[in-house]
Amino acid sequence: MRFRRAAAIVAAFSGAVMSLSVVAATPAFAHGSMSNPASRIWRCFNEGPENPKSAACKAAVKAGGAWVIYDWDEVNQPNANGKSRQIIPDGKLCSAGRDKYKGLDLPRADWPATNLPASGPFTFKYKETAAHPGTFELYITKQGYDPTQPLKWSDLEPTPFYSQLNPPISGGAYQLAATIPAGHTGRHLIYSIWQRHYPDSGEAFYSCSDVILG
Repeated sequence: MRFRRAAAIVAAFSGAVMSLSVVAATPAFAHGSMSNPASRIWRCFNEGPENPKSAACKAAVKAGGAWVIYDWDEVNQPNANGKSRQIIPDGKLCSAGRDKYKGLDLPRADWPATNLPASGPFTFKYKETAAHPGTFELYITKQGYDPTQPLKWSDLEPTPFYSQLNPPISGGAYQLAATIPAGHTGRHLIYSIWQRHYPDSGEAFYSCSDVILG
């Protein structure tokens, strides 16, 4: 009886350890990225992570590996809690300060860009693979932005031109009905922050979309 009891305890303990291992090995649900205008990682994913077409995506894959691009919807900080500027250093905004995504931070003027109107209404689309309550903010770079230099927080306009709690979802994407501010022409970058809120989570997601305005 004593042997059976000991064996049962060992079996239960082993099962618990295996269950914990499975939970630990299970990846978190994915979430999303800007799809129009395409974020850098979304564009590279659609070009094909193993054999991208553009020079910029090829360089990003060389810097971080093709496997990184498959995680296009996971450029995040798990505990940002509204402190993005404090936890993500200058030069690493597009990677969310994560070495895994360092290829997205490469300063170069040939990232494929989406043509947008110079100003006025435009509905941005944020592709989602798991919806969460939270606030979306969109920032635009200041006039005179130099894409060949590492992106700094000071390169962005200080306030978002769009901020919305729980925008609507249609066709698998959040619909961000924004107004592009006047006074910006040529090559720019749209920086998005999707901040979830407690008690749901303090997690935030980030994306860099290269655009040509006007």
